[in-house]
Amino acid sequence: METLQSLFVGVFEFHWEFLIMYAIGGVLIYLAIAKDYEPMLLLPIGFGAILANLPLNAVWIAGEGPGVLRILYNAGILTELFPVLIFIGIGAMTDFRPLFSTPKMIFFGAAAQFGIFATIIAVLGLTTLIPGLRDNIVNLGLQEEMFKNAAPLEILVKAAASIGIIGAADGPTSIVVASQFAPQLLGPISVAAYSYMALVPIIQPPVIRALTTKRERQIKMEFNEKKVSKTAMILFPILVTVIAAIIAPISAPLIGLLMFGNLIKECGVLERLNMAAQNELSNIVTLLLGITIGATMNYAAFLQPVTILILCLGLVAFVFDTAGGVLFAKLLNLFSKKKVNPMIGAAGISAFPMSARLVQKMYSKESPGSFILMQAVGANVAGQIGSVVAGGIILSLVPMLLGH
Repeated sequence: METLQSLFVGVFEFHWEFLIMYAIGGVLIYLAIAKDYEPMLLLPIGFGAILANLPLNAVWIAGEGPGVLRILYNAGILTELFPVLIFIGIGAMTDFRPLFSTPKMIFFGAAAQFGIFATIIAVLGLTTLIPGLRDNIVNLGLQEEMFKNAAPLEILVKAAASIGIIGAADGPTSIVVASQFAPQLLGPISVAAYSYMALVPIIQPPVIRALTTKRERQIKMEFNEKKVSKTAMILFPILVTVIAAIIAPISAPLIGLLMFGNLIKECGVLERLNMAAQNELSNIVTLLLGITIGATMNYAAFLQPVTILILCLGLVAFVFDTAGGVLFAKLLNLFSKKKVNPMIGAAGISAFPMSARLVQKMYSKESPGSFILMQAVGANVAGQIGSVVAGGIILSLVPMLLGH
């Protein structure tokens, strides 16, 4: 009997919940391949979810030690190494010149972060109204070593902040905040963040149309491209790093490496490193990050009521982000002689360059032959900075509120 058990251990250790996770992983792989939705991340996450739900979970536990993906998780996620390395690649791929040409777009990058704080409030409100949901979040948190002696309120507030940061529309920032505040929710938070980023072309248009009139969507905007000196482009990432670190010191690793990547791009003497950051570094880290996140999606932690909450509120966060940017543009128009097309506000999220392209696509349908792409790119670039700073503020503010 013992011989049979050892030969067919996979059969004896198989749980029916595995099938649900295989289906979830399969959906993510389908979206990556068939729909081309964030394939570089959704495909590794989907396959990682399948690996994490194989009998004995050998990718996570190997004998008495950690498995290969647990080693990657400990080294790359818990230490925040993978997310911050990705920021180097993002910085190397980002051109801030459109922002220099229309500096006021920086305000849209801030306004579009409204969804973060609205979602945090929503999470705290729902967990107050639904005791079972609150208990689910607390019980999952107590399984983590970091919450061994924590009060339920601390677990709830940190979980709310981690779910809310999905509204940054910035996958790496979501991972960093979740890994520090709610590692037990890292899987569903990451899936929600990257899935909704991929669904920006579906989520944003109905919100934009609901909040604007046809006449507002047809507002024309002049774009006067300004020649920016090389000195300015070199000083910009340095100054932004210093200023952001003063405002939110804990954001220094994120904003610092984002701007370091941009400095590599703009300095003009590190072209090989610039291309390596944009290609080899980004590709390798994205691959490892995706499959490692997927490996956290074990059925015992993923198939929980809080997962449904995260997926629903992730959508709410993106809607509020879009609405916040559009309404801010409309407010600005009340006091400005030069009107801003409200659709520009929707490009203030960090989903670069998808949101900017979407705004231009919608505008070209409203005003054929006209362009607001560069203004949208400026707002979109500002959103990248805004999301990282917002994440840093959350990481600083929550411990302060909890008295840590």
